[in-house]
Amino acid sequence: MERLVRSCYKKKGGYAFAKKAGDIAREYGIERIARLASNENPEPLSPAVREAAQEALLTVNRYPDERVDVLMHALRAHYGDYHFVTGVGMDGVIETIVRTLVEPGETVTISTPTFSFYALAAMGQGAAVVTVPREADFSVNPKTLIRAAKEAKITVLCSPNNPTGNATSPETVREILEGIEGILFLDNAYVEFSRTDYLPLMKKHENLVLGRTFSKVHSLAGLRIGYAVTPRWLPPWYNRAGTPFAVNAVSMAAAAAALSDTAHAERYIAQVRRWRKRFMDGVKYPVLPSDANFVMIDVAPHRSDEIVEELARQGVIVRSCRSFAGLEDHYIRVSIGEDWENERFLQVINTL
Repeated sequence: MERLVRSCYKKKGGYAFAKKAGDIAREYGIERIARLASNENPEPLSPAVREAAQEALLTVNRYPDERVDVLMHALRAHYGDYHFVTGVGMDGVIETIVRTLVEPGETVTISTPTFSFYALAAMGQGAAVVTVPREADFSVNPKTLIRAAKEAKITVLCSPNNPTGNATSPETVREILEGIEGILFLDNAYVEFSRTDYLPLMKKHENLVLGRTFSKVHSLAGLRIGYAVTPRWLPPWYNRAGTPFAVNAVSMAAAAAALSDTAHAERYIAQVRRWRKRFMDGVKYPVLPSDANFVMIDVAPHRSDEIVEELARQGVIVRSCRSFAGLEDHYIRVSIGEDWENERFLQVINTL
């Protein structure tokens, strides 16, 4: 019966996951694993967020609020008078945006190398995917992207970009917005770790969607909750196309509480900025400048999988960038973790 599987998924692999800490611990007999592969915030939930989640847990015998009112109020209190949509992680937001806007056969243009799920979501809707390589320094050439996006219903740009870490300036984003006919989905999953603000662009551009997540700075990766700042016209159609009750009650309550816990976010942002510099100064291989909570490192003449495997043998999990289409096979991505994890990585990488 495998003949029934759609051809687009037979031609292209799915999302590539990093190795699990438990698997490495069993394989190499190591008890303490440094988990630096998935761009997670290593800090546990704050007491206020934990309390909100526990209270919401008592209500899960009922469906959650389909309007996500608690979180919507919290988002407006945090950001101001903008319009928002929510989803199961950034992935869920991306998937629903594509489902809302893209007819089968229409084009989605993606700036690469970048997060692979954009293309998977577009293929799932039957879209034609056009990829536009970045420049040699991984910057975005707006004129090249605009030309490629002439027929695109959605253009996708990640800033700061995963896995390269660099941010695209608001001026370049504005040029792209003014040069395309369709929507620009600007993935801002890591924007809190940069000093770049794209929100002012929302006031003048009805073709901009800013994707955000609670998985990184807010320590809620396991609750899978994402959101987007959208133009006024989009939410009614997004909600019509979206999966009913997509955001569960626990995630909703925790996310709303997390927005008020600025001290928690600021601690990790400071940790990230401190360790990005440490990695730049202390790793013997070239470390690319980053505006995210990770860095990308060029480990040439080694191959990325070779270095990832050797680090795993010594209890450090990092991400091979081999699965990022358009990226040469000598880059690894390293998240900023706890101090001991980062120190362990520095100790091991400089022996390889």
